[in-house]
Amino acid sequence: MKKIAKMMLMLLVFAVCVGASGMLFASGQDEQSAVVDYPKGNLDFVAPAGAGGGWDLTIRTVAKALKDTGLVKVPMPVRNNPGAGGAVHLASLQELKGEARTITVYSPPLILTKLAGTTQLGYENVTPLARLIADYACFVVSAKSPYNTMADVMNALKKNIKSVKIGGISSAGSMDHIQFLIMAKAAGVKNLNQIDYVSFDDSAVAMVLGGHIDLFSTGLSEVATLIESGDLKALGQTASHRVGTGVIAQIPTCQEQGINATFENWRGLFGPPEMPTYAVDYWRETLKKLVATPEWAKAKETNGWDDAYMDAPDFLKFLVKVNQDYSEILREIGMLK
Repeated sequence: MKKIAKMMLMLLVFAVCVGASGMLFASGQDEQSAVVDYPKGNLDFVAPAGAGGGWDLTIRTVAKALKDTGLVKVPMPVRNNPGAGGAVHLASLQELKGEARTITVYSPPLILTKLAGTTQLGYENVTPLARLIADYACFVVSAKSPYNTMADVMNALKKNIKSVKIGGISSAGSMDHIQFLIMAKAAGVKNLNQIDYVSFDDSAVAMVLGGHIDLFSTGLSEVATLIESGDLKALGQTASHRVGTGVIAQIPTCQEQGINATFENWRGLFGPPEMPTYAVDYWRETLKKLVATPEWAKAKETNGWDDAYMDAPDFLKFLVKVNQDYSEILREIGMLK
């Protein structure tokens, strides 16, 4: 009897252990997020454009704020992977499917480059983590330029569509191009597809300062320092209201100049496709904490950014909607592929 009782006890203990282990592993990634040591080692923060642009500024600002607040304690080196309006880096992310270390920033070109036919990849090929901020387009010329207002530029284009050469960092059909075309269309300029637009990876500021292009279409935060120094002259910006402080707050909106259109340059963070759930959960929670810190509030004020935070699920819904909106814009100007 004692042997039987002992055997029954051993079987009971075995059953309990098997059941417990089954509960531990059968529940999948939700429980995995509680036991995985993440993040560990260096993270890989990437700006999919050259140094000095809006993506570069955003990802470096995020990394600094995460470090300064102590929300992330592992190293967050930032590198640049420019080309084709972000499409080069987007392609490289496909080789990192399921990886958890890489964090990158994107904005409207993530959608526009696909719609314009630059790439077959889009927002469906990355993992949205959070939308963080909204910046606005700004149209600048050299300090010596004869153009002083957006009306000057639009009137010149109406007289001769080839008279003003536009430059930007994004590829043709992507954000820097489209944001200017939206304003030109609203201003009554015809034959938009004939406007000269030149794409540069990271040297457009030098091109406008050197007189190689007449107007640089860019993000306001990307040229704020040069506007404040007087090297560049801002003709207008695309918010519905004045933004920033000091000299930046003096830049008139396009709407104030009779152009009934706005353009928002949202920016958010993404991981590679099929990023593990434990990593997605970590970043959703961490970024939610970040946007509530004084350090992030200061960064927004310094760069003239508006708050535009959205958690991953709402961000994905937003991406679906703007994909439809951008499709309509490109169809109107004959650039939808």
